[in-house]
Amino acid sequence: MARILSIDYGKRRTGLAVSDPLQIIAGGLCTVDTPQLLTYITDYVSREQVERIIIGLPVQPNGQPSENQARVREFTGRLRKALPQIPVEFWDERYTSVMAHQTMLQSGISRKRRQDKALVDEISATIILQSYMESKRL
Repeated sequence: MARILSIDYGKRRTGLAVSDPLQIIAGGLCTVDTPQLLTYITDYVSREQVERIIIGLPVQPNGQPSENQARVREFTGRLRKALPQIPVEFWDERYTSVMAHQTMLQSGISRKRRQDKALVDEISATIILQSYMESKRL
């Protein structure tokens, strides 16, 4: 089996997570400066077998698009054009940042490390991916 890559797209930096080859566990991959994101992903998929890419779709609690959604959709169009052989799907990312902060608190990460926004983005991407994979097992 191939991996699944997930993206928590941000205006400045973007968190990435990836599944294990059996698609059982999601793990944080890294955080990339958003202007370098497309280059990073195309390089990554040239080295690793990626079956699918999941992108967190920013939606407000009331279901309306968030301000970042237009940027996410624009990037997704460029990604699909660059990697037409890999399916790209959206996944609701509501509350993933809140869940990432809760995860960091529960895991005992230091206060200084919890303020690292890059770590929050990476954990958010991991939560998006794990949620997606769990939904496919139901």
